[in-house]
Amino acid sequence: MITTDTTDAEGLATWWAEVTGAEITETNDGWYVIVKGGSLPVLLAFQKVEEPTPGKNRIHLDLTTEDLEGATEQLLARGATLVGRRGDENFRWHTLADPQGNEFCIAGSAD
Repeated sequence: MITTDTTDAEGLATWWAEVTGAEITETNDGWYVIVKGGSLPVLLAFQKVEEPTPGKNRIHLDLTTEDLEGATEQLLARGATLVGRRGDENFRWHTLADPQGNEFCIAGSAD
């Protein structure tokens, strides 16, 4: 399981559950929220903190899909922001950020 510090554990967990097709399985009064399952299978936790750790994420999610452009557009439509499109004809991935600025990547096969 990967745990993300956040000032809004339920809000961020809800966003990740929606975009991965997973479910919130525990809320623990909003202090430690767990997301599990989904079409992009995940086991994630969101821990409420007073102030997130500053700076770039040291750990980030790498998700995979058969439809990189379609998945990216869906994530953008749901509130993610595009950080960059990367790769070449052999391997492509996009770096995005969730609504609180946590970066993650989604990769797909070359067309």
